[in-house]
Amino acid sequence: MKINTVIGNLDNYKKYLRIERATHEFMQKKGYLKIELPVMSPAIIPESYIEIFKTEFKYQNKTEKLYLTSSPELFLKRLLVDGIGNCYYLGKAFRNNEQNSSWHLPEFTMLEFYKPGVNYLELAEDVLELLQAISRIINKNLKINYKNRDMSFEKWEKMSMAQAFERYAKINESELFDQEKFRQKAKTKGYITDNFTYEDLFSQILTQEVEPKLGINGYPTLIYNFPKELASLAKMNKNSKTVERCEFYINGLEIGGFCTELNDYKEQEKRFKSELVKRQKAQMIHHAVDNGFIEALKYGLPKCTGAGIGFERLAMIFANLDSIDQLQLINIK
Repeated sequence: MKINTVIGNLDNYKKYLRIERATHEFMQKKGYLKIELPVMSPAIIPESYIEIFKTEFKYQNKTEKLYLTSSPELFLKRLLVDGIGNCYYLGKAFRNNEQNSSWHLPEFTMLEFYKPGVNYLELAEDVLELLQAISRIINKNLKINYKNRDMSFEKWEKMSMAQAFERYAKINESELFDQEKFRQKAKTKGYITDNFTYEDLFSQILTQEVEPKLGINGYPTLIYNFPKELASLAKMNKNSKTVERCEFYINGLEIGGFCTELNDYKEQEKRFKSELVKRQKAQMIHHAVDNGFIEALKYGLPKCTGAGIGFERLAMIFANLDSIDQLQLINIK
């Protein structure tokens, strides 16, 4: 017997596919090579601010621990060491221990790409051009209306993280980059500080006081120069307090980020060990560390910058939707 069903979200899904096609066309026109990659790995990056999923491969009486990748970063960087040049991945990534919401699911689609020979602010221009290319396909111009707010992709609204915290959270630069001063400031603002790390408190204040003000003034907002504690794979700035990392926001929502990649294997190894200690203290899932990546760095990662963009979030903005699950096909009886 035939069951009559209606496919929900079909128009939204078709728009998602148009955005996906526009992205592939743009990346290939700019000279980026599309890469297919595994989503399971026996060893991954130790990051204290991202939890992972673990699983097992079983064959007869043998087992191997595997982990779902939170990004394709270490695979792509190995290819960069081998001289592949501009490259990109558009596929699945996985992050655990974050609440499902209108803009996050544990299984999501990530656009990640790398360009040798440029720094983080230079790659920002490629990211802006990508937004422009998608907007021209979807809206025939550089303007969108998202949740009754007009926005143009003609340019970035740019500010450093220090400027953003001072403007929107009333925390000055000397307080922001000093862990003890920052903790005291957070306490005076009413945040619970006991048993919370600097990274925890930074993320709380960023989320509650700063992010809602970003990307609401007619242009997407580009925030740059993050505290060194918040970027385990980014190159350090000369001030030794910040790293060459950016994130961009539309209507208060973080869409993606990029950084000048750290290529000093000794510093990278030091950061891996530090992040591993933090994960252990926080009782996060224990996993094997990709020390093979450190060995690859010894051969020489070229100067490059990498970007990671939450693709469903980006599509949600261009489709003018309230939630990323509205992009998914569903059966309605």
